[in-house]
Amino acid sequence: MTIDLETLSRDELQTLIKDAQKALKSVDARNRAKAKRAAENAAKEYGYSLDEVLGAGTKGSKGVAKYANPADPSQTWTGRGRKPNWVIEALQAGKSLDDLSL
Repeated sequence: MTIDLETLSRDELQTLIKDAQKALKSVDARNRAKAKRAAENAAKEYGYSLDEVLGAGTKGSKGVAKYANPADPSQTWTGRGRKPNWVIEALQAGKSLDDLSL
């Protein structure tokens, strides 16, 4: 497809730009969807969902968990920020952070 840009008016060029931007968004959306399907299929081959692989559902975790609650291993803490209640309770019960480390 060849377009002679020199023969187009300003309004036609603006329309062409808008149409091209819409087309780019459409192509990007299709490519993202295709990439997501490929990632989901790859995760499924290993027995996981994409959310499990990406760690979705964890509240903005910004680091690797270093400590876990012995009573509920799904509760973890990176060691940064405010101590969770289960850490405070374990420390008050005489445990050390080493006892809670992963």
